[in-house]
Amino acid sequence: MSRAPDFDAELDRLQKNVPEWAGRMLADARKPGFVWTRIPIALGLIIGGILGFLPILGFWMLPLGFALLAIDLPPLQRPLARLLKAVNRTAEKVT
Repeated sequence: MSRAPDFDAELDRLQKNVPEWAGRMLADARKPGFVWTRIPIALGLIIGGILGFLPILGFWMLPLGFALLAIDLPPLQRPLARLLKAVNRTAEKVT
């Protein structure tokens, strides 16, 4: 039986696979005192990810937005850890 992926470890791996500027922002947004900025940023990333077919925006924004939201909503962490594991595995194959 496989072990469930660790949310924080998968978030660390995602942080390495997104563009550098997004990784820096993610590191700042993960700090405990940023809850009131993290939620609007997460919602903005989710909306941007849905509109990922437009120029400048990208589908990579969707899992990043859900990952930020899951930091404050623990019930989302387990399913999102599995999603992030798949996203990270795909991103590592591409690079």
